[in-house]
Amino acid sequence: MNLIFISGIVLSALIGISLGLLGGGGSILTVPILVYVLGVDTHEAVGMSLAVVGATSLIGTCLHYKQGTVRLKTGLVFGVAGVMGAFAGAPLTALLSPPALMFTFALLMLVISLLMLRRKRDKIETNSNGEAVAFPSGNLVFWKAFSSGLVVGLLTGFLGVGGGFLIVPALVVFGGLGMKEAIGTSLFVIFLNCVAGIIGHVSRGGFNWNLMLIITLSAVSGAVLGTMLSYRIAANKLQKGFAVFVFGIGVFVLAKNYGVLFGG
Repeated sequence: MNLIFISGIVLSALIGISLGLLGGGGSILTVPILVYVLGVDTHEAVGMSLAVVGATSLIGTCLHYKQGTVRLKTGLVFGVAGVMGAFAGAPLTALLSPPALMFTFALLMLVISLLMLRRKRDKIETNSNGEAVAFPSGNLVFWKAFSSGLVVGLLTGFLGVGGGFLIVPALVVFGGLGMKEAIGTSLFVIFLNCVAGIIGHVSRGGFNWNLMLIITLSAVSGAVLGTMLSYRIAANKLQKGFAVFVFGIGVFVLAKNYGVLFGG
């Protein structure tokens, strides 16, 4: 094993830490790690990302469920819509060249990071845990939740993005969940989306299964640590810090592909 490969495996633990800690961000890290550190082809990396994030999210869901912070009914609404979107989005990956795919991915990373930094707590409703929520628990606006899940699913299939940083705020706004509940439920939704997305990608080619298994084991170990930390550190502080990190990665990926696409 060379140093770069070992670094890639160590960095893979951040995938699980992010998922367990914030309920998202796994694919935002997975694709760049696979492409730029481990040298995986871009289109293959999108499919592998779905498999790694899906497996890690399943473990994270089980860990959060034991803590009572997974709302299955709300998650299913997002999940069903997300599965539909993921099936529709997966074939679109082949329409873009690798540089264009990564450039689009970077733009999404910048948008998500800025939304995370600007996100405000503008409602004062609280749930049974004393956490602020947008609406009282159970007040699920079905069509809004379904449409949000559909959009997230499209992004999941198209870019290999599990969608946690989109799902978590949506669960707070449309699902009436507190931040801890949104994190746990987001992992359940991500798992459903990734299953649909990977089915679409497997039909178009195979993966490096050995590498994917190693990365997944590293990510799962990170998920265990991330879940433990999520109940000990204020989520809003972690979210802001991670937003800055995601923004930095987005700028790097953007710069890496800008010259190839536009000849600058």
